Amino acid sequence: MTLPSPQDALAETFAAFRAENDARLAALEAGRGADPLVEDKLQRIERCLETLSLKAADPDASPVSAAMPADARGSGPAWQAYLRAGDEAGLRRLDTKALSASVPSEGGYVAPAELDRLIESRLLQASPMRQIASLRQTSAGTYRKPVSQGVGAQWVGESDPRLETPVEALSLLDFPAGELFAMPAATQTLLDDAWADLDAWLADEVEAAFAAQENAAFIHGDGVNKPRGLLTYPRAPEGQAGWGEIATLPGDFSQPEAGDQLIELIHALKAPYRAQARFVMNRRTAASVRRLKDAEGRYLWAPGEAGQSARLLGYDLTELEDMPDIAPGAAAVAFGNFRRAYLILDRQGARVLRDPYSAKPYVLFYTTKRVGGGVQNFDAVKCLTFAG
Repeated sequence: MTLPSPQDALAETFAAFRAENDARLAALEAGRGADPLVEDKLQRIERCLETLSLKAADPDASPVSAAMPADARGSGPAWQAYLRAGDEAGLRRLDTKALSASVPSEGGYVAPAELDRLIESRLLQASPMRQIASLRQTSAGTYRKPVSQGVGAQWVGESDPRLETPVEALSLLDFPAGELFAMPAATQTLLDDAWADLDAWLADEVEAAFAAQENAAFIHGDGVNKPRGLLTYPRAPEGQAGWGEIATLPGDFSQPEAGDQLIELIHALKAPYRAQARFVMNRRTAASVRRLKDAEGRYLWAPGEAGQSARLLGYDLTELEDMPDIAPGAAAVAFGNFRRAYLILDRQGARVLRDPYSAKPYVLFYTTKRVGGGVQNFDAVKCLTFAG
C-alpha cells in the first residue's frame, strides 16, 4: 500500500475540515446551536492540519549531508584537535585567538568559516523569519544603513542644464548586533570517536537554543543587546503613520465581513510591495482564519501544494509562533514584503570556548554568535490590530 504524500494528505484533510465546518455553520444558521462533538472533531482536524502543513512545507533537504566524507565537510585538523582534545597549539599558530581572555563572553576561538556557515544554515531551517526577511553579513558590531524616503527628480529638455537632484529626506538606521550564547555539553566518548562529525554536532546543539531566542527577538525584541522586533515599533492608523511607525488597520473576526478586513489589509500595501508579500501570524490565529469564507461561501485559506506554504487570498502564509494571539490591542496579523521590510544582520565569526572543568565529566562548548535586526522599510509591512 502506497502512503499518500504530505500534500495529498493535507488536501484530503482540508476537504474533511470544510465538510465538518459547513455542517457546523448550517446548524448555527438553523438555530440548532453548536454540537460539542462536531466542535471537538473540528479541533482534532485542525491539529492534524497544522502537523500536515509543516510536513508539506518541508522540502526534507539538508544543506550538509551526513553521508559526506568527514574531510569534505570538516574544518581543518587544528580546529578538530581543539574540539576533541583541547589542543590550542595549532589555533595559536593560525592566530585565531580572541583578543580578550579576561572577559568570558569575549574569550574562545573564532570558529572557521565552515562551522559559521553550518550554524547559519541550521538557523535558516529553524527560523521562519530568516526564511522571509533580508539577511546580511557584516564584520562590524553595528550596521548603519542610510535610507532615503524619496529622491527628487525633474523633467528637462535636451539642452537644459542638469541641476543637482535634491534628496528629500535621508534617515540613518542603526542595527547593533546583540550576542547569543549556548553551552552544549559533550561526553569524552563522543569527542574520542573519530567518526563523529563535531561541527555538525555543535551546529545541531546550538540551533535549538539560538533559534528560540532569535524567533522571539525578531517579533518582540526591545533592541537592547538583541534585535528590535517587528511589533515593538510605534503603530499608527493607516493613512496617518509616518516614517518609523507601522501602519495598522482595525480587525475583528467576530464580524461577518472579517474576510473584507483581510482584503483591506492587502490593498493598504502599495502595489510594488504586494508582488512578493505574505501574511504572517501564529498557528492559533491561522486556525481562526481557516474558518473564514468570502461572500460566495468559498474558504479564504487554501492548503499549500508541492512543498509550498498555505495560501490566504492568493498570498503565502507564514506561521510565526511568536506573533501574538488574537486579543484586544494585539497586532495578530501582519502582511507585507518582509524581504523589503525587515533586515537580519549576522556578524561573521562565531566563537567557541572549550571548557572541560566546569561540569566534569562533561566538556562544555561555550558558543557565542552576534545577531542584529530591525525594520528597514516601514512602507513594506502593515498590521491588523484587533479591537479592545
